[in-house]
Amino acid sequence: MQINFFKYQGTGNDFVMIDNRNNTFPKNNTKLIEFLCDRRFGIGGDGLILLENHDKYDFTMVYYNSDGSTSTMCGNGGRCLVAFAKQLGIIDNEAHFEASDGYHYAKIENNLIALQMIDVTDVKHFDTHEFVYTGSPHHVQMVKDIQQFDVKNIGAKLRYSDLYDESGCNINFVEQLDADTFSVRTYERGVEDETFSCGTGATGVAIAMHSTYKTDAKRVNINVLGGKLTISFDVENNTYKNVFLTGPAELVFGGSLEV
Repeated sequence: MQINFFKYQGTGNDFVMIDNRNNTFPKNNTKLIEFLCDRRFGIGGDGLILLENHDKYDFTMVYYNSDGSTSTMCGNGGRCLVAFAKQLGIIDNEAHFEASDGYHYAKIENNLIALQMIDVTDVKHFDTHEFVYTGSPHHVQMVKDIQQFDVKNIGAKLRYSDLYDESGCNINFVEQLDADTFSVRTYERGVEDETFSCGTGATGVAIAMHSTYKTDAKRVNINVLGGKLTISFDVENNTYKNVFLTGPAELVFGGSLEV
């Protein structure tokens, strides 16, 4: 079987992209998906995304973790998929699509892709951290000297701790840089390692920082290992609405693979 693919990255969060509008990709083949995402033996990526037809919107997003498991929403993956859809000629500079958490709108401006995320109605506050669901579950915890922080080991312990059920949680560590800028490093479940960026995580951090009064900005800058993201939102009746995750999404390379 020959698989045609493209590799995209958004602030270092990288994905194998496959046009599956003809429904030929073996979606239940977990080992194949894991192989394609393998950085030594396959193409390499934090996840694999299928672009499929939708009877109402421009396309459907189907996302898999690098371990082959199906996953919840991926913000950077969604932005990369919008860039892929434009490359395929499906869209121009606006997109309407469905993902695991429902409908999304996105727009392309000045080579940046702004993806509208779901509304957030609840931020849970704990003594050591916040929890926020932005299409995926996120633990948000303030730390000092983030560049030296042991993200992989401490993140793994929290992800598998009694705080969360067997499905686990993404773990975000945060350090405030100024009134509206934060540095973030994320341990992602499904990848089971630190990634260079996490879009739903950056979104969760921005909202958590606003809800805990660490910033009063409604446009928050997030520095990740792979670059910079911006999260903007409105707040109405304790609900975060018009939430947009904005950043670059770029084609790395494309090819075909016999499997």
